Amino acid sequence: MTFYIFIAFLICQRLSELYVSSRNEKWLLQHGAVEYGRDHYPYMVIMHTLFIISLIVEYNLRHEVFANYYLIALFVLLCCLKAIVIANLGTYWNTRIYRVPGTPPVATGIYKYIKHPNYIIVIIEIAVIPLAFNLYYTCFIFSLLNAAMLTVRIRKENEALAS
Repeated sequence: MTFYIFIAFLICQRLSELYVSSRNEKWLLQHGAVEYGRDHYPYMVIMHTLFIISLIVEYNLRHEVFANYYLIALFVLLCCLKAIVIANLGTYWNTRIYRVPGTPPVATGIYKYIKHPNYIIVIIEIAVIPLAFNLYYTCFIFSLLNAAMLTVRIRKENEALAS
């Protein structure tokens, strides 16, 4: 039962992020934002959707799965850190890569110390979420896919920040 409550929370969390992103996107476009990396975005959405599906499928295929509450607590901490990241970026936070010409990159809060804190959080999430339920295949496969995705994504984001 813990797993299904966790998955419901995860889905709600991801949908709320998409809502905030959509709201911010409207603001960004009204302020002349330019999108970067549009080509890879659908693949990123597919990857994150398949991640959740893989969690559910692997969980249901395994005979004995135990919840690791320490890792679940770590995930909750990661959610709090992500909320800080989103708050630091304010209306500039988005799941897409937008840049409003003439505005400097955010360099306050956590961004004063770390260039891409959100990606660090996502890397840890992609490992912690499946490991919290001993879903090793999902952890391994999606950690690799996420690493490949982030090499493209971070390159595009750095390109946007340099413009």
